[in-house]
This record gives sequence, C-alpha cells and structure tokens, in this order.
Amino acid sequence: MLGIIRKFSTLLFAAVFAVVLTSAAPLLAAAAPAIGPDDQGVAQMLFPDFVTLAERASPAVVSIRTSRTVRAATRLPFPLPFTPRRPSHDSVPHTVSSLGSGFAISADGYIVTNNHVIEGVDSIEVAFSDGRELPAKLIGRDPKTDIALIKVESETDLAWLSLGDSDALRPGEWVAAIGNPFGLEHTVTAGIVSAKHRDIGQGNYDDFIQTDAAINPGNSGGPLLNLRGEVVGINTAINPRANTIGFTIPINMAKSILAMLREDGHVTRGWLGIGFQPLTAELAEAFELDDRTGALVSQVVPDGPADDAGLQAGDVIVEFAGRTIDETNSLPRAVAETAVGKTVELVVIRDGNRKKLKVTLGELDEPRLADSGNVGNDENTLGLTAQNLTPELAQQLGVEATQGVVVTHVAPGSPAAAARLQRGDVIVEVDRESIRNLNELRDKLAQADERVLILINRGNATLFIPVRRKG
Repeated sequence: MLGIIRKFSTLLFAAVFAVVLTSAAPLLAAAAPAIGPDDQGVAQMLFPDFVTLAERASPAVVSIRTSRTVRAATRLPFPLPFTPRRPSHDSVPHTVSSLGSGFAISADGYIVTNNHVIEGVDSIEVAFSDGRELPAKLIGRDPKTDIALIKVESETDLAWLSLGDSDALRPGEWVAAIGNPFGLEHTVTAGIVSAKHRDIGQGNYDDFIQTDAAINPGNSGGPLLNLRGEVVGINTAINPRANTIGFTIPINMAKSILAMLREDGHVTRGWLGIGFQPLTAELAEAFELDDRTGALVSQVVPDGPADDAGLQAGDVIVEFAGRTIDETNSLPRAVAETAVGKTVELVVIRDGNRKKLKVTLGELDEPRLADSGNVGNDENTLGLTAQNLTPELAQQLGVEATQGVVVTHVAPGSPAAAARLQRGDVIVEVDRESIRNLNELRDKLAQADERVLILINRGNATLFIPVRRKG
C-alpha cells in the first residue's frame, strides 16, 4: 500500500512540473527573443564565426622567411701543439634563418610585417598559403613603431585584407590572430581585446592593444582581425612569462606610417622642439597643480617650433591640436601624427593659469638607417649601404665631421667587411679626395682602381682604411 502511494505521488509531481514548464514557456521565450537581422552585430558578438573568418582571411596571410650571414667565433676543443693553453678562435661565416608573419594589403604585392622581422637581413622570401614562394624587396621600415613594408612581384593579384578601425575596438570584443608561430603556418587563434593603450616600455610611441588571443614567436607581423575580417592590429610582442598576454600595434597608428613608407620609403614626423617628463605627485604639488594630467616641459630647444611659439620650461601641456594630453606618452604620439608645417593650438598651464599658444611644427630629424642605398650594384661593389651625414647623426655618432656619408650596413663576406668597416663609420674621403654626400661617393668609386683608400671618422678617431674591391 505504501509503495502505491509513493508511486502515485511521483506521478502527480511529474504532471504538475510539466504543467509549470508548459505555462512558463512563453515567459522564457519573451526573456530570450530570437535575434533578428537588425541584431546581426549582437549575433556576431555572441556567436563568432571563426571558421568563415579564417577561410576568408588566411589566403592574405603569409609566412616571411629571412636569412642573414653572421660571423661567429669557433672555439677549438683542445689547444694546438706549441701554443698557449688558451683556446684559439676563428671567425667562421654561417647563415642564420628566421621566420615571421605578414599580410597583404593590396592586390599588387604590398605586404605588412614587423621591422624586427626583416631588419638587417640579406634576403626576404614570402610563402603563400597556395604553396607559392616569392622573393620580396624592402620598401621601407620604421623602427620606432616596429612597422615594415615589403613588396613581391606576382603574375596574379594577391588576396589582401582591409584595414579596420582600431579606435572602435572595446575591451571584451572578440578578435582572431593568424600567423606562423614556431613555423606552424596559418595557425588561427582567437580571444578578446584585453585592454587598450598599453605602454610596454618600447619607446615614445607605445600605444598597444593587449589581447589574450595566443601569440607566439613567429606570429610577429601577422594580423589581428575583428569579426568582420578587418585588420585592427599588427601582432608584435608577447609577455614571455604569460601565454595569454600579447601586444598588437593599432592599425590606425599604422595607416599613416604605411602610407609614408609606400610613398617615400621612410617616415616623416612632426617636431615640437621640447624636452618633457611625467608629472609626478611631487612635481604637481611643487607647481601647485590640482591634478597630474599633462606633460611637463623640462626644456625648450632654442629657435625650435616651441621656442618660436613662446613655450617655456615649467609649462604643462594639457591639450595639443584639440586632443587632451591625459598622460605624458600621449604627447609624442600626437605630435608625430601631425603633419610637418601644420599650425596647431596648444593649451598649457602656466603659473596656475590656462594659456593658449599657436605652434607650427617642424620636421623631426632622426637617423634613417632604413633609407640608405647601395653604394654600387655592379661586380665591384664594396658591399655596404650608406646615407648622407646630417648634423643630428653626427651628434649621435660623436664625430666631428660635418659632411660625408654614414655606413648603415656592411654585407658579411664583402670587401667592406674584410677591411673592417663598421656600421656608423663616416666616410669623408675616397683616394685622398673629400666627399660630401652619397652621390659623390658613388662617383669617386666609379673612377677608383681595384684598391680604394678610404678615410673615415669613427667616434673621436680618424682612420685610413684600404679596401680591395671585388673584381
């Protein structure tokens, strides 16, 4: 009898529960309505289609293979007879290869990657997802932002990626990375935007996107994509102590840089002509400021743009061209992104009062070691690249020369390398005749014999170096 009652109770509970669920169904449906066409963006956020994204984007992502020749000391395993017991060394050239990633941004062969992927290499080869392998030439690079532009010549149009809007990204938004980590080509990883505007100590222009999409060695130069398949960043750095922290160059920063590299082969930046420093709590108190917003001017370059505009040491710049300077590093980014010769308005705090000033930006003179050209490309070349000496370069190199040509790269195994010419040497004479620029160096070398006598400035020293040319 007791068993019958228990069985009846169980059946009764099941029936009542079913009735409750049936009556609640309309309420549940109302709480979670179907996503309509107008909510496509919401659908993408909730249900990202990484499969379609990867299929469409992967053909435009490439593997970049580079090589360079280095000379390394070889240590003998035992001392030679009748020699000191100290092991002898010999400099042996060998080839070092490395891998990176990149992505095409046009059908006619322009490819974006990181500067550190191609810097100082002897050759660049690009491998595509369809198996093609093509040599690439360097168009230009910008070490300050770690961006480089290369180009391949292809008989067919390349698949390419559109550039999105990195400013529109929000923390928590889905993103995907495609690249070649550890040589594993066309690896797709996914994650979210962890944060924006990260400063990781790489330079004045740090403004990285942080993501937890897996990025590893070999991903450098590959794209970070939003769910529409647009490039929102260039993957460039990782935190080696964590596998969920990667950093990406915002594509909005890269757009103007890529345009300049494509047009001129180098980047031209605006110059304000000041030294500045962070506004600490102690400095804010000393200057009687209410907060620590802005960049404190510590030096004004005489006769520079800021000096002409009336800026003074001790001013705190809080606005530049309508852009709020909420932290110190936002100032050099704002200045660098402003066209040379443009007049903009500054707002500074001086003696507790806001003051508006007009400043016309100059051009930032900086070493353009990427912009050097081969001294010669025939069989008698010295095997070096060089650029014209500027006053700024002379100051940085610590040389007294005011004119000449700076060696920017020496090819391993070349006559210049055999003569021990070095990057940073300033060539001031060829065969006892002075030279002022790269064109004159080329002319002198064209007239020279097999052996060339070169006079260089190296730091505080002036040296004659004989070079025996190929031939």
